[in-house]
Amino acid sequence: MSNSKKLFLEAKKYIPGGVNSPVRSFQSVNGHPFFVKKAKDQYLYDEDNKKYIDYIGSWGAQILGHANRDVVNEISKTIKNGITFGAPCKNEILLAKKITKIYPSIDKVRMVNSGTEATMSAIRLARGYTKKNKILKFDGCYHGHGDSFLIKAGSGSSTFSVPNSHGVTTSIAKDTISVPFNDIEKVKQAIKRNKLACIIIEPIAGNMNFIRSNINFLKQLRMLCNENKIVLIFDEVMTGFRVALGGAQSIYKIKPDLTTLGKVLGGGLPIGAFGGKSKIMNHISPLGEVYQAGTLSGNPITMAAGLKTLSLISEKTYFKKLTKITKYLTDGINIIARENKVNMSADSEGGMFGIFFTNQKIKDYNSISRSNIKKFIGFFNYMLANGIYFAPSAYEAGFVSSRHLKKDIDTTLKVIQKWVKNN
Repeated sequence: MSNSKKLFLEAKKYIPGGVNSPVRSFQSVNGHPFFVKKAKDQYLYDEDNKKYIDYIGSWGAQILGHANRDVVNEISKTIKNGITFGAPCKNEILLAKKITKIYPSIDKVRMVNSGTEATMSAIRLARGYTKKNKILKFDGCYHGHGDSFLIKAGSGSSTFSVPNSHGVTTSIAKDTISVPFNDIEKVKQAIKRNKLACIIIEPIAGNMNFIRSNINFLKQLRMLCNENKIVLIFDEVMTGFRVALGGAQSIYKIKPDLTTLGKVLGGGLPIGAFGGKSKIMNHISPLGEVYQAGTLSGNPITMAAGLKTLSLISEKTYFKKLTKITKYLTDGINIIARENKVNMSADSEGGMFGIFFTNQKIKDYNSISRSNIKKFIGFFNYMLANGIYFAPSAYEAGFVSSRHLKKDIDTTLKVIQKWVKNN
C-alpha cells in the first residue's frame, strides 16, 4: 500500500472525508488523493517520492511556481519582526496602494483572509449600500461557501431558488436568484421581478471549467446595473492577477462597482480582498454601518508575500510569456484532438485554461454538464498515473505558472497523445 493511501485512511479517522476541502478527496474521479511531501517550481512530490507536473498550482495561487525564492526570502525576512499583530502595519497600505494602481475600478480596498470572506463581505456591503436584500448570481459560478451562494436555480429560475447544501435555510435562499450564465434575457426578467442589491459574476468562470463571458452580455449587464441602481460585483478571486495583471476586467474593459480578489494576491498565503468605489467602500465600518472584521486580516506576512508577488508579475513581459506557454499547451491539445478526431478541446487566457470533453460550444453550466464526464475521469487517471496533475474534476479550470517550461508542456502533450491513441 502506498504512503499516500495509508495517510488517506488515517486522515479519514480524524478529518471529515479525510480532506479539508471536498475536491481534494478525488471522489469525483473514482480515486483517492496523493499526499504532497514538498513542492518546488512547477512540480509536486508526493509521500512516495513520485514527481508530478502540477497544473493546479494551489488552485491558481502559485503563479510564480511553488516556493518562489524571492517570495520565500521576503516571508523569512518579514517573519523575524513578528507573525501577526492584530494592529495596522505599513505593508497593508503598500499592498492596498498597489491594488488601486493596478485596478482603476478600485479606489479603496479591505483585506480579508479568503475568497469566501471577500465575496460574502462584498454582498453584505452591496445590501447595506443599496438598502435592498436580493442578489443575483449565475448557475455554475462559484463564489465560495457563504450561505447566500450555495443556491441553485429552482423551477422558475428568475423568481425562485433553492439551497443546494443542507444547512442553508430557505429564508436565505429566497434572497438569492440564480440564472443561466451568458443569458441576458433571464437577467432582465429577474431585474423586472425583484429589487436587486447586486449582481455578482465571475467574468471568466473557473468553477464550471473555463468559460468566458460574452462581451456583449457583460456590457449589457453593466448598463442594466447602472439603469437600475444595482451594484455590479466582479468576482476575480480566481482571474485577478491571473488571466492578466488587471484581471478579466482589464481584458473586457468593463469596470465593476466592486471587485473581489484572492489567490495570486497572497503569494501562496491565505488572503482575500474586496474593493471598489469610495462612495460604496465608505459604508464599511468604522466609517459606515456595514460591519466587517478579521483578526488576521492584513497580517504582515501575507502582505509581504503579496507585495513581492505583485512586484514580480508586474514586470513588462511577464504576462506575455505566461500567455505564450499556456497557449502552447492548449493549442497542442486542440491539434491532437483535431488530428485524431476526438471530442476534446481547450481554451486559455493568461495563465488559466480549460479542457473540455464535448463537441458542443461551451457557454454555460448546462453545456459543460453535457460533456463526457466518464471520458474525463479516464483522462484524469491516466495523466495522474503518468505524473501529470490536472484538476480532479471536470468542473475546474487549470493553471500554468511562469516556471513551466516548454519541455514540461511537450511531456504533457506526449502523454495526452498516448491517451488519445489508446481511447
